[in-house]
Amino acid sequence: MTTRIALVTGATQGLGTALVAGLGQRMKPADTVYLTGRDAARVSAAVAALPETTAEVRGAVLDVSDPASVTRLAAELEHRHGGVDVVFGNAVMRVGPDDDPRAIVEEYTEVNNFGTTRVLRAFAPLLRDGGRLIVVASSLGTLTFLAPVLHRHFDGLSSLDAVDTATAGWRDQVRDGSARAGAWPGFVNIPSKIAQVAAVRALARQRRSSDTERGILVAAVCPGMMNTPTSALWWDVSAAPSPEQAAVPLLSLALDPIKPDHYGELIRDGAVLPWHPAS
Repeated sequence: MTTRIALVTGATQGLGTALVAGLGQRMKPADTVYLTGRDAARVSAAVAALPETTAEVRGAVLDVSDPASVTRLAAELEHRHGGVDVVFGNAVMRVGPDDDPRAIVEEYTEVNNFGTTRVLRAFAPLLRDGGRLIVVASSLGTLTFLAPVLHRHFDGLSSLDAVDTATAGWRDQVRDGSARAGAWPGFVNIPSKIAQVAAVRALARQRRSSDTERGILVAAVCPGMMNTPTSALWWDVSAAPSPEQAAVPLLSLALDPIKPDHYGELIRDGAVLPWHPAS
């Protein structure tokens, strides 16, 4: 019997936990879903609190801000299973309205951006035929939300190294305060999400031909606004979907037949969100 292996980063709460539960309920008894997070106690507690699943759910410590942690878990899964079939890059550092971008941007990018590219580098080579590698981003992650003069920083990048360099340049300007005097948006989530989508697009440019032949999907996905405590700091989310509801279209992207036009794109509710602003 062919078994499938799934992994969700940042899975000890919210959407990450909902993705693990959904995968565990939709996958088969011989399959395994890894619930990961950087704190071992929280990982264990999250696994214990899950509803009943068909597939086995295992906890694993993974700190995407630590390169050694990412490469170590990737090596363990390759040794144990020979590869992976579904990876959700969902780890995120959340910020509130009162946070000073200059004070938090280094840790923020280390998790949200360099953590994303670490996961892409480590787990893309492990994808088996038919695999899915999905980065949870946002509809803010398109060039529509960036001043045209800044598009060159993230548009057309052909490698993850180039994305990291562009991200570091923006981070440094936020940290030293010069971003405020330029065209960069004050809300750090916007350039960060754009950089995440740019990373997916860069990886897809390198892998498209072989991935198409092997039935592999590499994509970014927007779960939409959710009713979570962090979102409530910024907006009225009382009528927004729960993480469990928001997870449904993401699970479809991971488990249902692939739509070729989704490859390398940012997807929301099954539709491609254009990278470039409408002309």
